[in-house]
Amino acid sequence: MTNYEAMFILRPDLEEEKVAEIMDRFRTLVENRGGEVTRLEKWGKRRLAYEIQHLREGLYIILRFKGNTEIVQELDRVFKISDEVIRHMIVRTAA
Repeated sequence: MTNYEAMFILRPDLEEEKVAEIMDRFRTLVENRGGEVTRLEKWGKRRLAYEIQHLREGLYIILRFKGNTEIVQELDRVFKISDEVIRHMIVRTAA
């Protein structure tokens, strides 16, 4: 399996319960498709470099996992259709 890191930015006005639910949803998505989540951490609210959807701040989340390209494609698809996610990026890591 290949190592990946996904960084996604959530809307800053979400409640803690909703953030926890979203993080758990993405963890479950990876694990249900045979992947392994090695790290899932919330960096907190940070100022964005530029305005996105009229927002100046975002809630940054980092998800590191092991998986295959099918998991990456499904994760990318779900990020795109989630209203709470304002930006995302998935990269392959060395270790």
